[in-house]
Amino acid sequence: MSPNRPAAEVAATSIDPGPRRGVRASQPQGVTFVELFFDLVFVFAVTQITAKTAHDLTAEGVLRSILIGWLIWWAWTQYTWTLNPADTTHGAVRVLTLVATAAAFVMAASVPRAFTDEAIWFAVPYVAVRLMGLGLQVKVEMEREGADHAAVYRWAGASLVGLALVLAGALGDPGVRSVLWLAAIGADLAAATLAGRAATWDLNPAHLAERHGLFVIIALGESLILAGAAIAGDELSLGLASAVGAAIVIACLLWWTYFGWLKDELEHRFAAADPRRLGPLARDAFSFAHFPLIAGIVGFAAAIEETVLHPDDPMPAAVLAALGVGVALFVASSALALRILGGPLLVTRLLVLVGMGLALVVVGSVSLPPLVPLAIVAVAIVAIVAAEQVARPAAARDGAARRDEAA
Repeated sequence: MSPNRPAAEVAATSIDPGPRRGVRASQPQGVTFVELFFDLVFVFAVTQITAKTAHDLTAEGVLRSILIGWLIWWAWTQYTWTLNPADTTHGAVRVLTLVATAAAFVMAASVPRAFTDEAIWFAVPYVAVRLMGLGLQVKVEMEREGADHAAVYRWAGASLVGLALVLAGALGDPGVRSVLWLAAIGADLAAATLAGRAATWDLNPAHLAERHGLFVIIALGESLILAGAAIAGDELSLGLASAVGAAIVIACLLWWTYFGWLKDELEHRFAAADPRRLGPLARDAFSFAHFPLIAGIVGFAAAIEETVLHPDDPMPAAVLAALGVGVALFVASSALALRILGGPLLVTRLLVLVGMGLALVVVGSVSLPPLVPLAIVAVAIVAIVAAEQVARPAAARDGAARRDEAA
């Protein structure tokens, strides 16, 4: 102890921990490993939905998959907003995210029970995940200085309606569960619309785009795992090898339609938008438009799962529809996201998808092996990739050139 410093002063400085660290990030940050860990559990939930869809390719089965898929997607996309401005290196944020991850795992594992008498095993962890996310989102927003916090209160309050409907559906008669959960989706959409009115949300465009891109690539990878599991577990045949090979090619081509140039263009246009429009744009281009994109992966993966089980038999109409609709949703939804962000309308994509759909309808009228429709889909996506590589929108080429120079 210095003889020139009073004892009281020394004691005060040794006890005072200094300014308390908030849970809001002081500067923009990239995606962290705790977020990736969280995302993996939700992709597991997507694989559960894929299996459920593949085993029940009926109108009712698909509707149920859409309902569960939306609830799971909405819980995940809420955390893309919650953790975007949060300091994910903060101990409290990490602990809450990991607790939410554990609850989400129970939710994901309970997807097969969602429309049984044990639906509560799905609903309770789902509500818990959402409530933890809402609580953290309010806390992070409250640390935003000089901002009007009314929007986050509107969002959190209105979201409780949808959560109540989810619980009511799980506790009620299974016959009305679909109706109540459909109403919960409507309540979610209303809450998002209400929260976006006259509100300026503080979002890091690069972080939001990266989170969605990572989710897409992990989900695409899961579709390849289905094909790989078939090769590993079944006796090899020419039909099986051909179907799996075609599935891998299609998955790689789907990757190219999103990550070849469009994902970077989405991020560039989002970052260049007026800060006052970031909230509505994030909601529409990412939270909304990426849901059918993920649904497309589910449809494609479900079709592949059924095809590798019967590689030498013609595709049933339901499997053929899952393949065509799934691929079309993936490719068209990414184009929709670009359009929402002020990008050009990708007419080539739409025209090729229409042609692909007509070709698949013709194939469905005759008995042909699965390799034929798979080849039609692959050729269609090759045409899209090649056309956009040669005649990519000028704005996208210029933006890529600027980013390359900056790098």
